[in-house]
Amino acid sequence: MVNVICMKWGVKYGPEFVNKLHSMVQRHLSRPHRFVCFTENTAGLNPGIEVKPLPPMNLPPGKERGWRKLSTFSKPLADLAGPTLFLDIDVVIVGSIDCFFDHPGEFCIIHDWQKPWRITGNSSVYRFEAGAHPDILDYFIHNIDRVKSEVRHEQAYLTREIHKQGKLTYWPKEWCVSFKYGCMPKFPLNYFLAPKVPAGARIVVFHGLPNPDEAVIGKGHGILRHCRPTPWINDHWR
Repeated sequence: MVNVICMKWGVKYGPEFVNKLHSMVQRHLSRPHRFVCFTENTAGLNPGIEVKPLPPMNLPPGKERGWRKLSTFSKPLADLAGPTLFLDIDVVIVGSIDCFFDHPGEFCIIHDWQKPWRITGNSSVYRFEAGAHPDILDYFIHNIDRVKSEVRHEQAYLTREIHKQGKLTYWPKEWCVSFKYGCMPKFPLNYFLAPKVPAGARIVVFHGLPNPDEAVIGKGHGILRHCRPTPWINDHWR
């Protein structure tokens, strides 16, 4: 048994994002698994989704920047045990994800696309053993101001600390692709050519803008992020 988990808090994303993620996991993960959503609001979630309360985390006021994801390293993490794959709720799964549980490594994450010379990962997709890294959360909770002065967001802190321990492993780069950097043509071709899924992709990550519901209708953001309608998103994001 393996675990696939996600988190939904606040009002930025509606329940349909979790429902679609759950549906995509059911289609693309063949091994026995639990799908668990940690949330403070269960309204609108499909009955087949296992729901748990958000792990407690007393964050001070301020820009969130994904810090709440660090609560996935609580020990215990609800009643979960074993290999656990975290997925952001705005990703689009386009191929089998069984391989994410076969890839070797104690902690696996995306190597960030924008500045690949850094160790920083992208935490839209990461795998760990449930309950295995409580020190990551504990240090952050007791040193919040210091950590926030050193790094911009949770994924920079997370990969920095895992790297210090010699436990950092990246996914093969073709598995997790950025919609902005891997699917959309570069300016000015983005005004004439629709985004495509690169060969070998398993998960398309929508970090920043546009979101999947915007990209599918061709709603871009600015000149460089202008996006042609992308109907293949709806073939998978359902």
